[in-house]
Parts: sequence; structure tokens; C-alpha cells
Amino acid sequence: MKNIITCILLLFTINIFGQSNQELLSHYKKYYKQMQSQSDIQGVINALTHLNILEPSQARKDTLATLYMNEGRHVEALNTIGIEKNEEDSDLAVQVKAFSLKAINDVDQALFHYEELFKRKPNAFIAYELAEMKIRTGDLLGATRNITFGIANSQGDIVRNYYETQQPYSVPMRAAFTYLKGLVKINEDRDKNLDAAISIMREALEIAPNFNLAKISIDALNAQKPTEQ
Repeated sequence: MKNIITCILLLFTINIFGQSNQELLSHYKKYYKQMQSQSDIQGVINALTHLNILEPSQARKDTLATLYMNEGRHVEALNTIGIEKNEEDSDLAVQVKAFSLKAINDVDQALFHYEELFKRKPNAFIAYELAEMKIRTGDLLGATRNITFGIANSQGDIVRNYYETQQPYSVPMRAAFTYLKGLVKINEDRDKNLDAAISIMREALEIAPNFNLAKISIDALNAQKPTEQ
């Protein structure tokens, strides 16, 4: 008799929990849509967090991580999605890992995921990021390969944005890659390649006269020239 009562109570509890869970899911789905309609990003994040607890979904997790990334909350994005390489990761998940790791200056880990992005969807924008990071890590041969690809695939109106000035500006992607080519040259041999690097950066400046970063770099390299006695 006790066993029968225990079973009835257990079934009753499971039924109540199931109804409660479904009610919560329904509530947070409505809450999610409402927050979206109000453009309340934090509300959307809260709703997705609850939904993912109640009904785990990799797609929701990817979306949640993307929202954190877009808000500049890169640590939260990575805590949500992890940093490990997973062949089954969606393109969105790989992008979040790559962008957020670069944003927190974990270049080695970021490179890993950028290479995966480039393997899946090679384009000039990813090639630029790869080349820039490889210059920083001393992989000049790898950077040169990405620059060569980038220059060959920078036709049309695609541009690169820069933010080192108070007013952001854009330059044609071909100018951006030419500038990186100059950085590779100076890093190959700072003493011997000073003039060659300046010449390459001037090419970038000819393509984009508003290229402030190229101007600054040319001035800095000129300042390194030995003064004549």
C-alpha cells in the first residue's frame, strides 16, 4: 500500500513539475519576444538565459554568446560558448570565439578560430585579421600568404575601418593590405628594410590619401633613420 501511495505521489509531482516547466517556458518565450520588440538587449539576454536553462539549445547558446559579443562583453560571450575548437561548431560559434578572443588579446587562441573561419568562408576581411595577428606573433610568412590573398580579393568597394583617430575613417581594402605588406617588410629586417617599408606604405597612402595610420607609420619610420653627420 505504501508503495502504491509513493508511486502516486511521485507521478503527481512529476506532472506538476512538467506543467510548471511548460508554463515557465511559455512565459519566457513571450518575455523574449516582448524584449525583442522593445529593443531591450539586456532583457533579451535574460530571457535567453532562462530559456536555455529550461530547454537547453545550442542555437540559443550561440545567439546568447553573440549578443554578449555585440555588447562588448567578450568574457561573458566566451564563458557562454567556451573557447575549445569543435568541428561541430556553427559558423556563428566560431566567429564569436575568434572575435572575442582577439578582443581580450588572446591572440594565439584567436588565430586558431580565425583559421577555421577562413577555411570555411575565405574572404578579405578574415585574411586581414589573420595577417595582422600573424605579424604580431612573428609569423611573417603566414602573414604574407594572407596579404597576397587579400590583395587579390579586394576588388570593388570593400573597405577597412580604422579607429585610431577621434573620427573613424575607411580606406580601400587594397590600401589596408598594402600597409600590412609594409609592416611585414620592416619586421623582416628593421635595419635593412627601412626605406623599402616606407616606400610600400607610401603606395598605401597613394591609394588612400586619408590613411592616417600609414602617415603616422611613415613618419615614425623616417624618424628612425640615422641622422647625417
